[in-house]
Amino acid sequence: MTEPTGGRPPFDAVLCDVDNVIRHYDNSGLLALERTAGLAEGTTMKVAFAPHVDLPVLLGQVTPQEWVASIAEGLAGLVPDDTAWELGSTLLELPFRADEEVVALLRRARVRVPLVLVTNATLTLEDDLAGLGLADLADHVVSSARVGIAKPDPRIYRLAAYRAGVRPERCLFVDDTEENVAAAEALGMTGVRFRTAADLETALAPLL
Repeated sequence: MTEPTGGRPPFDAVLCDVDNVIRHYDNSGLLALERTAGLAEGTTMKVAFAPHVDLPVLLGQVTPQEWVASIAEGLAGLVPDDTAWELGSTLLELPFRADEEVVALLRRARVRVPLVLVTNATLTLEDDLAGLGLADLADHVVSSARVGIAKPDPRIYRLAAYRAGVRPERCLFVDDTEENVAAAEALGMTGVRFRTAADLETALAPLL
């Protein structure tokens, strides 16, 4: 049931993922490069996001450029070395945009409750958000590369709730990955699997 206007919101904080929720990438250039190189589309991402390759960069243990080196190493034997480096660099530099509808919804929700971005990201996240004009979007940003913990580790959810100043069970958690949502729900959070802005709008409706 929707609460009466002016009553207590059903959540005391909103915790929201960044990539594929707020930020979306254009990978068309990478796919074109893979086709030119004779690789199946998606090969570079499969190599790049294998846990042993992407976890170090997401935990802040290596730089993004060192991540590119690991990607190139993973592509060795499939394409020439210079092409492997080009593919890795192209992935790192994919253009991205913000979903303005999602941003608008989050800004409206933040009028009522704290907003914390909790995301698996590299050390460039803060600069990326600033470049999108979103440095002031949230009350706090909990980035895996800064705190050394990545979703779905429950510690990053607890830290995000702590930063928001509320109990985990009073948090709404939004993410595009089912595993991450399930981990939040295991802590008592209300989880929302994001697919479109309509999913977010429905979840936030009692706050808007």
